[in-house]
Amino acid sequence: MSVFLIAGFFLFVLAMVSAAGYFLLARREASEPETLDMTARIGLEEDGKKGLMDLAVGMFHNLGEMLPASDASRAAMRRRLNFAGYRGPAAITSYFGIKCSSAALLAVLFCALALHTRDDGSMIFAAAVCGLGLGFLVPERILDVLIKSRDQRMRRSLPPALDLMVMSLEAGQALDQALLLASRGLQSFSPDLSQELLGVYLETRASKSRADAIRNMRDRNSEPELRKFCSLLLDADRFGSSLAPTLRKHAKFLRVRFRQRAQEDARKLSVKMVFPVFFLIFPAILVVTLGPAVLIMQKYLKNLWV
Repeated sequence: MSVFLIAGFFLFVLAMVSAAGYFLLARREASEPETLDMTARIGLEEDGKKGLMDLAVGMFHNLGEMLPASDASRAAMRRRLNFAGYRGPAAITSYFGIKCSSAALLAVLFCALALHTRDDGSMIFAAAVCGLGLGFLVPERILDVLIKSRDQRMRRSLPPALDLMVMSLEAGQALDQALLLASRGLQSFSPDLSQELLGVYLETRASKSRADAIRNMRDRNSEPELRKFCSLLLDADRFGSSLAPTLRKHAKFLRVRFRQRAQEDARKLSVKMVFPVFFLIFPAILVVTLGPAVLIMQKYLKNLWV
């Protein structure tokens, strides 16, 4: 039984490492400055390097294509993958393949654990069901973490992007050129926001209206501050108002709001520290300070009783 347990654990770790490596490799290649294709975030490349990574990705892709899923669930999952930055045509099938692989591997691992502990059939069935459920939930939780991390990165880089756009607009550049220059300036600092601004510029160059390009950027991101920035650009484009003073005020507002949020978190820290101090630090202090006194009192009391 131990051999099956070790083999199942090895396969699970191999699948998870392969999936994580592929996602990280896709994000790094998409963030390179010379990469202009916004739809190849997680796509399977025809002329890529062959190896274990391509084999794992192809396996996940083929497995995801065989998984039956409704159009509504696929649309909702594609929206979440867009929020995480994975927008290739093979993103959703690869994601479903990863979910199936994770569920199968965890089910095998839990069954091996159940067989190793006891031979009860009901226990093995319950372990398999628990493994399947946990395997389906783990990729979703990882995707939530990726979405949250990407939103935080874009929120941090939004004020510098606004400053770059203000300088470009005040220098006499048009909004499209300001977006392009801001994208170039953010390539090393924030590749995610740089790709978003570059996507708006490329869509306008591809004969799409500026309003539609900005709406597309708003729809494919879940960060509230970035969506407010898109609404601000849409209002300025609709009413023809001056954009540079508005962006400068909005950047100042964002910095003030971030400072206030940091001050709020700092004030909450004292309340959050009550529980670890009371349950972890305070007992250790009592043991160190009162422990010798208790031992001495115990010694004297023991002599008195004797």
